[in-house]
Amino acid sequence: MHFSGERPAVDLTYSDVFLVPRRSGVASRLDVDLSPRDGTTATLPLVASNMNSVTGPRLAAALARRGGLAVLPQDMALQDVDGAIRWVKDQPVAWDSPLVLPPEALVADAAALLPPAAGHGIVVAPGRGRIHVDDIVGVVPAERLGTALPDARLGDLVRHRAVSIDADDVDGARSAFDVLVAAEADIVTVLQHGYLVGTLSQRTALRASIYRPAVDAAGRLVVAAAVGINGDVAAKARALAGAGVDVLVVDTAHGHQESMLRALRAVADLGLGLPIVAGNVVTADGVRDLVDAGASILKVGVGPGAMCTTRMMTAVGRPQFSAVLETAEAAGAVGAHVWADGGVRYPRDVALALAAGAASVMIGSWFAGTIESPGELRADPEGRVYKESWGMASTKAVQGRFGRLDAFERARKELFAEGISSSRIYLDPLRPSVEDLVDMITAGVRSSFTYAGAATVPEFAERATVGLQSAAGYEEGKALPVSW
Repeated sequence: MHFSGERPAVDLTYSDVFLVPRRSGVASRLDVDLSPRDGTTATLPLVASNMNSVTGPRLAAALARRGGLAVLPQDMALQDVDGAIRWVKDQPVAWDSPLVLPPEALVADAAALLPPAAGHGIVVAPGRGRIHVDDIVGVVPAERLGTALPDARLGDLVRHRAVSIDADDVDGARSAFDVLVAAEADIVTVLQHGYLVGTLSQRTALRASIYRPAVDAAGRLVVAAAVGINGDVAAKARALAGAGVDVLVVDTAHGHQESMLRALRAVADLGLGLPIVAGNVVTADGVRDLVDAGASILKVGVGPGAMCTTRMMTAVGRPQFSAVLETAEAAGAVGAHVWADGGVRYPRDVALALAAGAASVMIGSWFAGTIESPGELRADPEGRVYKESWGMASTKAVQGRFGRLDAFERARKELFAEGISSSRIYLDPLRPSVEDLVDMITAGVRSSFTYAGAATVPEFAERATVGLQSAAGYEEGKALPVSW
């Protein structure tokens, strides 16, 4: 990356800079390869943050299906994270994971899982486990949920048997799309040997022609998981590896501390053969120390997250663009990589993090307001759909993390909580799914690459030219309100 003028002496945020267009030989956004090349098998440079309100198994599977990577939080009980890893590994790669509810379930039950959005639906079938085609009552499109009474039974909303296709009869994304168009269906069930293995929508078929899933050596979707730095970190890391996790993240807010280095060495000494991510850090010294202790990827960022109050509470942190730039240079010098963690609010910020040298960009609150994130959908008095989100150092998170302590010790921990304990993250009616957001983000980032004349992530970091802008310059780049 190059500055259009002299390298500034002050630290910069994403809002302080812009990308300068260059002569380009990249003709199409589809000619761009967004693989991070960081030792993981991800094919997109997007990582869902290990926040309780962001990443669960449902989001992890959906993101991996499009090439990204999600990190299960360290606050999950070991048996829960073990189950989540195994669930992700069991999900279909070519199809969407089916949402199944019994005929007696109510519309209110379904509305807690899905908003009335096109391309989604509930498979109505009794029982659990493997579902035979003869047991499928039908499919209720998500849009139908918006017009039905909350106490209506799903079985009563089914008007005809579900349109089904055989997985073995589909040959590629175009074939799948053509099958749906011919059936005049927006969503169908997918069967294999007579049993339900997934659902398919026209949008899913289109995405399959653009994205490459992130899979392990056995062809299963990949998933990462985080561990903290306290307790028997090595034992937990070993258990996660046994469950099939693909990437381990050793995580704490202040990564450049002795406790982190001890925990990191303990995990590295296991020789699990997995990429080890550690953080958070914002300096070259932090990068070098954590790499020496066994990390191959560094999480970078202190204080830029939407749910984080660290900088206002402690004055500690660093503007994120400069933090990524310095740490990426230091990591590259020792054969490591960085993930830019926090501070992204627009696709431009993702592009700027990659320009500064990040291999991938972690996304938190942006993904919290999606269909697939943990938690039930709720509606405010105006009918707008939202999910709750909270910071990982907030009182709510502390209560969850230390719930097994006695009341006195837990109350002492809560005295030092930071961050926002509850915030409503409204679903974008036009982009309610994490996959919708991935479409928007990657469309912008791919265009950034074409403007820079870069076809790969490393080439973009090399060719990107960055300029400084005033606050007025930043505002100039925003679209005017439609009512203007």
